[in-house]
Amino acid sequence: MRKSVQKLFSSIMAASAVLLVTFGVVAGTEAAESESLKLQLRSRTETDAGSGRFHTVTRPEAWHANQTAIIVCDMWDYHHCLNAVRRGTEMAPRMNEVLKKARDQGAIIIHAPSSCTGIYADHAARKRAQSVERVDNLPIEIGKWCYRIPEEEQGKYPIDQSDGGEDDDLEEHAAWAKKLASMGRNPKAPWKAQMAALKIDAKRDFISDDGEEIWSILERNDRKNVILLGVHTNMCVLGRPFGLRQMAKNGKNVVLMRDMTDTMYNPKMSPYVSHFTGTDLIVEHIEKWVCPTITSDQILGGKPFRFKKDTRPHVTIVIAEREYQTNETLPPFALNHLGKEFRVSFVFANEQERNDLPGIDVLNDADVLLLSVRRRVLPPAQMSVVRKYLESGKPIVGIRTANHALLLRKQTAPDGFESWDTWDADIFGGSYTNHYGAGPEVSITVAANAASHRILKDVAAASIKGKGSLYVVNPLADSTTPLLIGAIQGKAPETIAWANRTKFGGKSFYTSLGHVDDFAQLEFKKLLANAVRWAASKD
Repeated sequence: MRKSVQKLFSSIMAASAVLLVTFGVVAGTEAAESESLKLQLRSRTETDAGSGRFHTVTRPEAWHANQTAIIVCDMWDYHHCLNAVRRGTEMAPRMNEVLKKARDQGAIIIHAPSSCTGIYADHAARKRAQSVERVDNLPIEIGKWCYRIPEEEQGKYPIDQSDGGEDDDLEEHAAWAKKLASMGRNPKAPWKAQMAALKIDAKRDFISDDGEEIWSILERNDRKNVILLGVHTNMCVLGRPFGLRQMAKNGKNVVLMRDMTDTMYNPKMSPYVSHFTGTDLIVEHIEKWVCPTITSDQILGGKPFRFKKDTRPHVTIVIAEREYQTNETLPPFALNHLGKEFRVSFVFANEQERNDLPGIDVLNDADVLLLSVRRRVLPPAQMSVVRKYLESGKPIVGIRTANHALLLRKQTAPDGFESWDTWDADIFGGSYTNHYGAGPEVSITVAANAASHRILKDVAAASIKGKGSLYVVNPLADSTTPLLIGAIQGKAPETIAWANRTKFGGKSFYTSLGHVDDFAQLEFKKLLANAVRWAASKD
């Protein structure tokens, strides 16, 4: 481990040598004529007042670059958290490309390495910031940290960062602290400058960490649009005097570049998810209560940035049923049972129009679809998204009403909507016709030759009791692999969980379990989590 720290230290020292060159005036070209930044602003809107569920929606906006500023928050040369240094070092080259492209399009760049501006005293970009005359109408407390805005009171802060958020290996962290001390740096606050990989244009950029100064720069340069990027989202990016909260509450058209940021979050703290899921939760919080977000590809093209260690498959959970309360049971299930291994997004039904799934386009980026939908028909554009996903051979996991998800009972779809009348046979290999009456508890046994199937691994299946009515699903297609059998007194047994290949070759899993009381049973939740892992080809 000490060798890995030494290697990282050497690379950072090399980068710092480059930084020293940038302290002087840097040659550069004048800004090109302003161009339009074509952005897709993502935000969260509540499905209905007080529901606690949110649609993920995007809207296109074109920003004039000459009315836009990018603030680079606290991309320091060193940090007390070694993993934070690693992630920042990995992200910085892409970030520098963003700054260069936006600068050349006419945006101004404000470098804000907090508490480190002294080292730039003679830099032209620092002097430029200091020369800007303060505006008369400075917002109240724009020079102070902002720990919360009123909108955030509507939600619950999603992660516990009370330990400071360090996610280092303890041995590596100790070695890193010793290395910092040997350099004459404070191991708890070792930063002295901005990271060298981020080039500062002496002719055009600004350097400042002062809220009043930065606000005046924005106002004097007629910059109503602000893009925040840098670290750490849950701390400095949100709270600094020039951070998201201050920009949002004081009327700037502000966004977070969500793929050019990181969090200080330790997976050993609540909600006990992966570091990267912790970042996702903070981004979600911001999109709900603070401001929209964008990604770097909207300026650079290509794909959004992703950390190399973020190998999580993307699970999209689509919920549109009113009988079994899966809009209440699936979100905590996903957080507690998928949050360490998967990136999870949700799509909920429109509360006012049952045959509408706002935000279903997120399925275009999904690796696994987890479906809990009952008898909905969709506008052609939305059905096209679902068909495209499944026809590409991607996997699906369905619970309870999912085997009659996209068709109506003995009815045709109304004008402007489409149904998928062969859905059950095409996707799950079933032949759902009805269900027995509610009341009898369903006893469950493992199907013949199924005990060794990966979906049943470490699941005490016989202890599960089906709390919902038993579905009539037999006969199954020959392509299916029965896993669990359910029975109630006086009726023929029915298969209640099986694996299959869709008509298009993708993996599919279906279970008629999924009643609200089924989710109270740990073994059922283990079964469902195993099915998602199997679908994603994760052991």
